[in-house]
Amino acid sequence: MGSSCPPSDDLSVMVLASDLGIDARPFLSKQQDTEIEEQEQEQWHDCAQYLSPDEDFSDLDSLQFFCLQGSDKSGNRIFRLVGKYFPAPVVGGERLKKYIFHKICSELPDGPFCIVYMHTCVQKEDNYPGFTILRWIYEELPSRIKNRLQIMYFIHPGLWSRLAFATVGRFFLSGGLYWKIKYVSRLQYLWNDIKKGEIEIPEFVQNHDNVLEHRPLTDYGIEPDHLHLPEVPNMAYSFGRHDGNWGSREFMR
Repeated sequence: MGSSCPPSDDLSVMVLASDLGIDARPFLSKQQDTEIEEQEQEQWHDCAQYLSPDEDFSDLDSLQFFCLQGSDKSGNRIFRLVGKYFPAPVVGGERLKKYIFHKICSELPDGPFCIVYMHTCVQKEDNYPGFTILRWIYEELPSRIKNRLQIMYFIHPGLWSRLAFATVGRFFLSGGLYWKIKYVSRLQYLWNDIKKGEIEIPEFVQNHDNVLEHRPLTDYGIEPDHLHLPEVPNMAYSFGRHDGNWGSREFMR
């Protein structure tokens, strides 16, 4: 019963059993090489747009507020960020973003990296670009660079910085960055993760750390501070910023 098809000399079928142990890598190698090349081209494209040979960053380089240094004990290359060295009133957010991207793309080798941010003696009016700008810069980074950032050491955070990051920071910072922040209240704790000599510590940071060693409550605004901590308002400095609001000397006489 049933129909039967006449044999054909043009039909040939080859069946490969799954248990023959055939190595499929030679068939996939070409495809994998193509994918790797495409990824490399994509990575270069991410950085190429920020490597502008016509852009002059020599003025920012001379400030040394963002520079590549050694490595931590986990093998992460270190970008040192000194907040006090950053002139916020004269550097706009767009140029700051271009500079940071340029430094990362032109100087950072392949592999993981970390950021050591020194918040010591930062004044909001003079050294702080703003929460929104910092978030914008981070979010604009290519995803592959954000994934390579392993940890951010936050040196001398102070009470208000901790409160800000613990409350507002949860909403303004992406989860990836928020959980990478590690607060370091004293330099002695930093040496648990970074060997001495791998990173240069400015003299004012070391002096500030010495003050905190002898007067730890200064960090919380309870004790006076002759070094003008960023977390404690400086009344003399505040008056100096608003001299134009005072009446003339003749009127005050």
